[in-house]
Amino acid sequence: MTVAIIDYKMGNLRNVQKSLEWVGCKTVITNDPALIRTAAGVILPGVGAFADAIINLTKMNLIDVIQEVIDEGKPLLGICLGLQLLFEYSEENGYYEGLKIFKGGVKRIPAGLKVPHMGWNQLNIKKETPILDGVADKTACYFVHSYHVVPEEDIVAATVDYGQEIVAVVAKDNVFGIQFHPEKSSQAGLGILRNYRKLVEN
Repeated sequence: MTVAIIDYKMGNLRNVQKSLEWVGCKTVITNDPALIRTAAGVILPGVGAFADAIINLTKMNLIDVIQEVIDEGKPLLGICLGLQLLFEYSEENGYYEGLKIFKGGVKRIPAGLKVPHMGWNQLNIKKETPILDGVADKTACYFVHSYHVVPEEDIVAATVDYGQEIVAVVAKDNVFGIQFHPEKSSQAGLGILRNYRKLVEN
């Protein structure tokens, strides 16, 4: 079973790939729609600006492919910018429409707080979800982001405290998103990727 890591030219995909392989996933980094469609699971990673990401995904004809994967019930995991892309819109450097998988948007971390939110922060587990199986409340993960998601539906699985409550994990059916970097989050991050591997295998 192969997991496709979508390559839309945003971020260091090799680190994500190495962490997935460490937990036993067979992976391919690709922007080939055919390979993505035939994968058992899909990772939507990313570091950088929301607008650039949407533009690249559109140019590569990957937006419909992502929706197809979700509709087929395959596990999809959005990481960092990949999480944010799953929402309806972002206010980063203007207003840009997202993939509209989840209701809600992406907003800047409020004024008065240090931006970016960078470093280790503890998860506040809000509800059970397979992606957080075995992850204890107050487990620390590594964050680097200046914008955060504001869902308008009941999908929040974990938050962190950063001057206010910021969403760290979302989950709905076969779609999951995490704001932190699992590849930089030591054993906690590997545990989450192991959970993802189990979802793919099932």
